[in-house]
Amino acid sequence: MEALRLEWAGGSAKLSVAGPMARQGLVTTVSSRAGTAAVVGWVGSVEGRVAGARGLLDDFSRPGAAPCLPTGDYAAVLVCRDRILLMRDEQARIPLFFRESGGRVSAVSTSARRLGVGAEPEPRYFCRYLTGNMVQQHTGLTPFTGVHRVLGGEVVELSITGQMLGRVALPVRRAHAQWVPVAEDLRLGDAAKDLRLALENAVGRRMGRMTACHVSGGTDSTSIALLAARLVAAGLGRSGDLVLIAGRFGRGELAGEQPYLDEAMKEIRRHAAAARPVIVDVEDVADFDDFQDHAGDADEPYAHAFRAPFWSRLHAAAAELGCDTLLTGCGADPIVDANPFHLHRLARTGQLRQMTKQARAWAAGGGQGVWDVVCAHVVRPALPLATERIAALVRHRGTVLGGLGNFTRPRWLRPAFARVHGYREASIAESRFMFGRKPERSLYDAANYLAAPDPLSWRRAGRDGFFLSHPFLDPEVVATMRRLPAEATFLPGRPKAVLRKAMADLLPPRIRSRNVKIPFNQLYARGLRTHGDELIDLCRSARHPLIAEMFDVDTLCRAVREAQLGMGDPYSWDRLNGSLALVAWLERGDRRSRALDAAMPVITGTS
Repeated sequence: MEALRLEWAGGSAKLSVAGPMARQGLVTTVSSRAGTAAVVGWVGSVEGRVAGARGLLDDFSRPGAAPCLPTGDYAAVLVCRDRILLMRDEQARIPLFFRESGGRVSAVSTSARRLGVGAEPEPRYFCRYLTGNMVQQHTGLTPFTGVHRVLGGEVVELSITGQMLGRVALPVRRAHAQWVPVAEDLRLGDAAKDLRLALENAVGRRMGRMTACHVSGGTDSTSIALLAARLVAAGLGRSGDLVLIAGRFGRGELAGEQPYLDEAMKEIRRHAAAARPVIVDVEDVADFDDFQDHAGDADEPYAHAFRAPFWSRLHAAAAELGCDTLLTGCGADPIVDANPFHLHRLARTGQLRQMTKQARAWAAGGGQGVWDVVCAHVVRPALPLATERIAALVRHRGTVLGGLGNFTRPRWLRPAFARVHGYREASIAESRFMFGRKPERSLYDAANYLAAPDPLSWRRAGRDGFFLSHPFLDPEVVATMRRLPAEATFLPGRPKAVLRKAMADLLPPRIRSRNVKIPFNQLYARGLRTHGDELIDLCRSARHPLIAEMFDVDTLCRAVREAQLGMGDPYSWDRLNGSLALVAWLERGDRRSRALDAAMPVITGTS
């Protein structure tokens, strides 16, 4: 989807935005004597997006200025008197790309597909995409040669005629709290107070004219909705402007979530009686419904397109009511739970006795063996590729999916393609991104790209009038959890102990005390039963030349059959899902991303 476009004609910059998205408040344009800014998303807060855009322009338009990036979910183009700046916030929810050749940028857009019209595919991108299971991409590569991504937290500086002047990653300005080191003996109660304040701020920034909250009955989404309800009750949100969106399953294992959902809704409405519950019937939803549309029409290959039917149903309900933002509980699992990679820190700093003691506590609390804990959180981060190769040898047993981890080459990816286009180098780079030298730090960086269905939200935004937003992935929340010592967040047998403590006065006892949530395996199994033959037909009938060059289609189809039979595990299924999404995306390659809908000129020429 193309929300804005910058190009040059006769040496002059021309900036346009999508008119309907501007009217919906999804794109904000401001001008001053210093220049013009077009911001997709919001800077500072949802309700203060105009002031945030003005502040962004004022801060960055000054010659020689290099301020911190403000908090928000945004991609922005600033056309100043003497230069042009392209930037994205640290979380990189909103995409931004530029087409460059010979050091000169010829166009900027939120759509890689629009910029890539007529360009050759970039095979190195597909190798990087096929490593891991990221929901969205985090490298400069795009599917098209000559088209580059502005990275999260990065500012790209151009001359007024489009010449590349530089790229720099800037620090993020913290909206609240004072970021000082904490004492190593900080306890759970103190950590909970810090997290509660950060979450309240994160939710408050995201409250709009009419805010929807996804509620599932779990600790995460219920916490976000309760905080939003408190803000509404305190008069910080307009009364009646809170909508509670939930999906209802009438049968199957997911029907077991209904009692928790009912209790969550009751408690939320106790704090905000005017909140409107909207229960969406999702009984007939299965993964892979309309898969070729969800995967094929995306701007980039979307590895989690198989789950889009469920989120699309909730999106549509919120859009029908006129909501301008939808808050989720996405990201809580990796962000606010105790960080298991602190075991790696203890091991590499020689604190083996302490590491062993904590590993035993982790094992006892999670019902695992001590070696399993050490292998997952100490050995694997240190030697990710080696441990996956060993696991593949042990668990392969003549299957396609057996032993397939995050980084090893899937057996349907042709060795020759992988060798020529750098799959090994891509897997090394991805493993370093996931774990790095300090896995307890890298966890938070990777979680930002792993945990949220933002590509779906982006594709639907122009139609629905809002973006998904995730308070648990807010920079302030992440920074709070980063600085807390492991001892302050870990309680054996109590996942997310610090979150439960932080929300103890709001969460109903039944939800606060639950440790396990029913997974979505029912939707996945039903989807494969219903659509497995269609997915195999998609692979066998594919005509894009890159598919046959890249994949052994027979082996890929065999993997689909194995998944239908329940073989493999979530790691291998994610690798399969990503490959199927890539097949669908390549087959729809002739359907270019929609151009600016009713383009609204912002700048018609700058000399």
